[in-house]
Amino acid sequence: MHGPTRHDDIESILYTEEQIAARVNELGAQIAADYADAIERGEEVVLVGLLKGSVMFMADLSRAVKIPVRMDYMAVSSYGNGVKSSGMVRVLKDLSDDIAGCHVLIVEDIIDSGLTLKYIQKNLLSRGPRSVEIVSLLRKDISDQADIACRYLGFVCPDEFLVGYGLDYAERYRNLAEVCVLKPEVYASLL
Repeated sequence: MHGPTRHDDIESILYTEEQIAARVNELGAQIAADYADAIERGEEVVLVGLLKGSVMFMADLSRAVKIPVRMDYMAVSSYGNGVKSSGMVRVLKDLSDDIAGCHVLIVEDIIDSGLTLKYIQKNLLSRGPRSVEIVSLLRKDISDQADIACRYLGFVCPDEFLVGYGLDYAERYRNLAEVCVLKPEVYASLL
């Protein structure tokens, strides 16, 4: 079925499938332009997707970046109660390949508190890459966010519980084509 998401747990659609696709293509073109000279010099660019949330974004972004890139993944855990970050980060799956001397782009679905991303950025910088930059589809507009530079950003979004396009609640809703606001009564027991 094409068209808007139909689901009883969804309050509203924040970004449509078409809006997301257009922005991902813009980000891909910008990344390709910014790293074209590095590729000419024989330097490698590595997209590092943060599992599981970045899967949809990583797949679409990698196709939109029209220069040669390597792809790798990390899985980390930091959400104590499923709603707010605990600040404690545990690496569940590390990179498969060495990133020393490479340009690394961390691909994230959403920057919420920024604590997990700050940890991952520091961790990857310790491995000797040429550079480490962040690409995020979404960044919440909140005041108590960690100070983290995001070179490539899709959208600044409100502080709502978002699902779809890789974002989940209790491992559900990741497959929605849009980014949607989840009804508060769905997760109210966790607050």
